[in-house]
Formats: sequence, C-alpha cells, structure tokens
Amino acid sequence: MNLCEILGIKYPIIQGGMAWIATAELAAAVSEAGGLGIIGAGNAPPEVVRDQIKKAQKLTNKPFGVNVYYMSPFVEDIINVVIEEKVAVITTGAGNPGKHIAKLKEADIKVFPVVSSVALAKRLARNGVDGLIAEGMECGGHVGELTTMALVPQIVDAVDIPVIAAGGVYDGRGLIAALSLGAIGVQMGTRFVCATECTVHEKYKEAILKAKDRDTVLTGYNGHHVRVIKNKLTRAFDELVSRNASPEEFEKLGAGKLRIAAVEGDIAMGSIMAGQIAAMVTKVQPAQQIIDEIISEGKQTLLDLQKFF
Repeated sequence: MNLCEILGIKYPIIQGGMAWIATAELAAAVSEAGGLGIIGAGNAPPEVVRDQIKKAQKLTNKPFGVNVYYMSPFVEDIINVVIEEKVAVITTGAGNPGKHIAKLKEADIKVFPVVSSVALAKRLARNGVDGLIAEGMECGGHVGELTTMALVPQIVDAVDIPVIAAGGVYDGRGLIAALSLGAIGVQMGTRFVCATECTVHEKYKEAILKAKDRDTVLTGYNGHHVRVIKNKLTRAFDELVSRNASPEEFEKLGAGKLRIAAVEGDIAMGSIMAGQIAAMVTKVQPAQQIIDEIISEGKQTLLDLQKFF
C-alpha cells in the first residue's frame, strides 16, 4: 500500500501530533510541504481544537489531521468536532478508539492509532483501524519499551494493515531504514519542533538545538515513562524514584509541566519532550526545507545502497 495514495499527500511523512506544540501553523506548513501535518489536541477543549482546525483550513487546502488524546476529558466532543469539520485523518494515543471507528469511517475519516506493542497493534487492527503508527522508545514524550528497529518489523509481520514507523527518525536515512523494515512511511516529531512555523517557545527550540546525544532521559514510574531533555525537573523525578514515591507524587510533579515549557519557556522545571534524535537537530528551518532535505537524502541513500547489491 502507498501512504501517499491513502492520505492524498506527496511524501510519506507525517508530523507528530505534539500537545502544546503541534498547532495549526505547523500542521498547515507540513501539509503545504507535501507531508501530513497534524494538530495536537491534547487536553484542549473542543472550541480550541475547532479554532485550530479552522485556522489550518485557511492556511492550506491540503489534507491534515488531528491527534486525539484518549485521556482527555473532552474526547467525545473532539471526535464530534473532527467529524463536523471534515478532517481527513486522526491519529490517536493513550487509549483505544474502537468505539468511535464506525462513526469516523462513516464520516470518511481515516484512523491511525499510535502503538508501542504487538498485542495492542493486533487488537486495534481487529477493531478496524486504517493503519498503525508503530512508535519506538527513541521518541519524545510517552514511550513504550521497544526500540523502533525491533518494534516496526514485528508489527508489520503481525497485522495486515499499513504501518508507519515513528521514533528515532531524523532524515532521509531514517526514512529509507523505516521503509526497509516494512513501514509505508514515517512519523516525525522532534525535528519539526524546530521548524520555523512551529510556535513553541523559542527556549524550547534552543534546548533541542543545544542537546547532545545523551541529553534525553526517561522519567516516570512502572511503565509510565516519558522521554525528555535533562533539567531540574528530571532530577526531581529521579529523587522520587530513589525514595520509591507513590504514583500520586509523580503525577503531581508532572502535572502541567509540558505547558510551562512549551508555552512559557520554563526549561528548568518544564517538561522538554524530545526524542533521541534531538542531538541531530542543528538549526531552525522552514518545514518545506526539512521535507525537501529528507526526500533528497532518501534518494541519495538509495543510490548509495546499490553498491551493496
């Protein structure tokens, strides 16, 4: 299957639906550049998401999507909004969209959940989703336990629907690697944070630009882990781990921390979610340049590989 044909896009590249970061401006820019831009709904109320969709519709006439966060208290309302606004596709996380699939399909909206295990992938495939985003633990934000290179081929072999690879993808080499594992495209988040059109606080972008190869760490507890850039907040999480703190203490410490980093620019006590490719991001550039570079590098990578076969 061809992701470009499925989604009506030029290149098999999806931008991650990052809460507080993936706004209409970024989503529209990525779609205009030939990928699929995604608006991150997060915990935003339905009227905010509707405004973002309408803004994106004014900025581009190309397909874009919305990421629906299933732990949001507004899930039902958000589903209604994406249907009413005729969004092309939704990606989902932190829950099972099964109960909404029939309703979304009736509205001709494609559903691509993010998964981090084979078991979840099989369950969602049986529920009738259009495809899956297999996300390895190299990614920023909430992560599973398997790496992208191990996870993607296992999910590809386990289901008979399209699979998109996410986690640890930065350039054309990563795109070709994902395709070689059986994926039909990639989802990228961290690199697009440093797109010119991304409205995240400049200090957030600076933290990514300054990151070194070992500067992202996992915080959290008992399988509830988040990959972020090291700062005072991560050291506070480490202290909770060292004294075997309760889940409530972890949740209290983490509450609202992504917002204060992404919106207010607090990079000391804010949660700077970023993937392990953060060290590879060296500049802020327009989304069009990012995608053009990826495609050019991908073509060169294919040429370079021919000498081995």
